[in-house]
Order: sequence, then C-alpha cells, then structure tokens
Amino acid sequence: MSLYDKASLVQIPSGTKAGTLYSVLPANGDGDFTHTRATSATRVNKDGLIESVASGVPRLDYPLIDGVVQDCPALLLEPIRSNKIAYSEGFNNWASVFTAVSLNEIVSPDGGVNATKLTDTSDSSTHRIQIGNTTSSSGSFFYSIFLKKGTLTTVALSVYSGANAADSKFDLDNGSIVSTTNGTAEIQEYGNDWYRCIVKGTLASTSTTTYIYLKEKESYSGSSQFLYAWGGQLEEGSYPTSYIPTSGSAVTRNADFCIDAGTSAEFNTSEGVLFVESAALADDLTFRQVTLNDSGSNTILVGYRTNSNRIYTQLVSNSVSQAFLSYDVSDITEFHKFCIKYSTNSVHFWVDGYKRASETSATMPLALTDLDFQSTTGSAQFYAKTKQVMVFNEALTDSELEQITSWTSFGEMAKGQLYTIE
Repeated sequence: MSLYDKASLVQIPSGTKAGTLYSVLPANGDGDFTHTRATSATRVNKDGLIESVASGVPRLDYPLIDGVVQDCPALLLEPIRSNKIAYSEGFNNWASVFTAVSLNEIVSPDGGVNATKLTDTSDSSTHRIQIGNTTSSSGSFFYSIFLKKGTLTTVALSVYSGANAADSKFDLDNGSIVSTTNGTAEIQEYGNDWYRCIVKGTLASTSTTTYIYLKEKESYSGSSQFLYAWGGQLEEGSYPTSYIPTSGSAVTRNADFCIDAGTSAEFNTSEGVLFVESAALADDLTFRQVTLNDSGSNTILVGYRTNSNRIYTQLVSNSVSQAFLSYDVSDITEFHKFCIKYSTNSVHFWVDGYKRASETSATMPLALTDLDFQSTTGSAQFYAKTKQVMVFNEALTDSELEQITSWTSFGEMAKGQLYTIE
C-alpha cells in the first residue's frame, strides 16, 4: 500500500472551475474546496506565459525558478491589490521625454505581439517616459515593469511621491541590480530575456509619478538605442503580487478565498496528519494558516508566523491551546514540506524530512469538520503558492513522515505515491 492510499483527503492543484478547486481524494467530491474571488486575475501558465483567469476560478500557477517554468502547478492565493498605473501596457499614454514610443513591436510575457519599444533620441538629456498616479499618503509600495534588453542593456526605474525618489538601476543583460537609492530592488527572470524589475519604497504623497529611464537616470547623448517594456504596475503593500493589467484607469484584483473542504468523515479527532507543501509569497511577518477545524473551538493548523522565516503548528482543543511548535527555515518564499502528526496526547512537527519539535501532553481536539486555507475565524488567509495538501486520518510512522516531507521534487513525490496528474 502506498502512502497515497492511506490519505483521506488529497489536494494537488489540477482541476478547477468557477467556484471550485477539485481535490483528488475523496473521489465523491467531499474534499473539493469552495473558491471565491470577485474579479479576474492573472497566472503563469504551463507555457510560461502570463494569462488572465476568469472571476472565481482558482489559479493554477506554474512557478518560475530562474526563468524556467516548473513541471507542475501550485495553487496561487493572493490578497486584494490595485494597480494604480492607469495604462499598464499603453505606454503611448505616458509622457515622453526625448524618447520615441512604438507599440506592438515584439512578443511580450503574455505571448502577444504587444510589447513597446522605447528608443532614445539624439538629444543630450535624460531619456524617459513617465505617468502620474494617485495613491495613499503613507505605507510601502512596489513599482514593477517587465523589461527586455535591446541595444540598451541597462534601465532605471524611479518613483517620486513628494519626497526623495526611490530609484533602482538594473542590468538587463545579466539580470542584476546595479544600484538602489531610498528603497530596495528585486529582479525576477521570466524567460526569453524578459525580467520583471521591481522597486520598493515608501509613499510620502497621494500624487505619485513613476518613471522609466533609458540606460540611466543621468543625462547622456542618445543615438537611437532602445529597449522593450510591458506591464507596468504600482501597488501598495508589503510585497509585489501578480500582474494586474489596466487600460485607462486603476484596476483592483480581489483577494482569493479557498475554504470548506472535507467532512467529519475525512478527519479523525484521535490521531492523524495534516501535511502541506508550499512557498509563502513573502516573509511579511503575518499569520497565514491551513487549518483543520470545526468552525469553532477546535483547530489543528500549520502555517507561517509573525516571526521572520518561521513555520509553525498548533493544536487547540475546546478553545485551549494544547501544542504550539515552530521551526525557522532559511527562506519561507522557497518551497518547504511540513506537517503535524497528532496521536494519544502527543504532537510532532516535521519540516523538510526531519522531526523538528514535539509535545507529549496534549489533549486531542473534540471535533473536526472542515479544511480551510485560513483560520477558524476567517482571518490569516494562506497567501502562498501551494503544491499539495494531504490529510491522513491515522498517525503515520516516523519513516513515512520522513518520506513525505523529504521528496526533492513534485515528480518524485508523484512517483512515490504511485499516481499521475494530467
């Protein structure tokens, strides 16, 4: 018998429709999740292209690692965000300063021939395009643009909001950050020489201007050199999220909610295992939980905490915490496998192939009826990319727990579980 045969509920992102995320087990549909999101949203598909997904449809996002699309998708759950840039792709609506703007020149990250060519003029000056935006007057922001080298291989992004500008310069030839001022920067590879260049800063005014500087922010004499741009985004929050296209006004993407899988038949209050493989969207020091619960006073959870790079688990019985265990990893934005095993007053926490912590005097929960990507109270949504969630209504052996938390790839896990995903 494989470990797969022992599971009572298995969620591996593979089948969806509006309002539903299908689970592999149980076969009668009791393990399916209810998914809501009141707007469309984007994902990276199996071909590595950014595409729109209709309102309410769960997003099966194919992770990009060093620009390479991974073989299997992850469930992408994100908070509400707005793109404040009114024209995310229509760069002809941005003000142009000594820069020629030519639309629809090459293939963009969404697979369409809709990327813009930006070419410097012969003038001795800064060469840029810019657009004004309306934001809040406080808090952090992320400004991002998808950029591709042409004859120009460097570019500078800048945001001005009533104080010193947050600036970053990027090298599009080797995908690196050259310099930053009054903020931080990040660069993500998307394949075909495209990079998402990201600047983080702090807002000081509701009137915010975003800039793309060809080559650099300093003046230089142009010579018809060029690069390509697509998909500008200015969002307020503690980390950047998926692309939100706009075409004349700011657009809001609503939050994802994924809840209500399973019944009491799939969950054992005496013993069992809750297993998750996921990568957090950011180390943003917030609670994010996957919970087995009864919508009340009994909860078994795994998730991320308000401590940097901390994964934790907790068991609550009749509103009293019975076990609270944690482990710090190097980076929660990378994929990790972790689970809680509970049985006969004992609770054990496994992370990436090892038992990390234990509690031996816990009272087991009185009732379990639901599996949710959030807390029992509807908070602490599990904003992450999740490759799999499994529930076992029996306590697995240490050897079995080592096995399921230490597979090095999704394909290895599938082979070990003796099943395939189409």
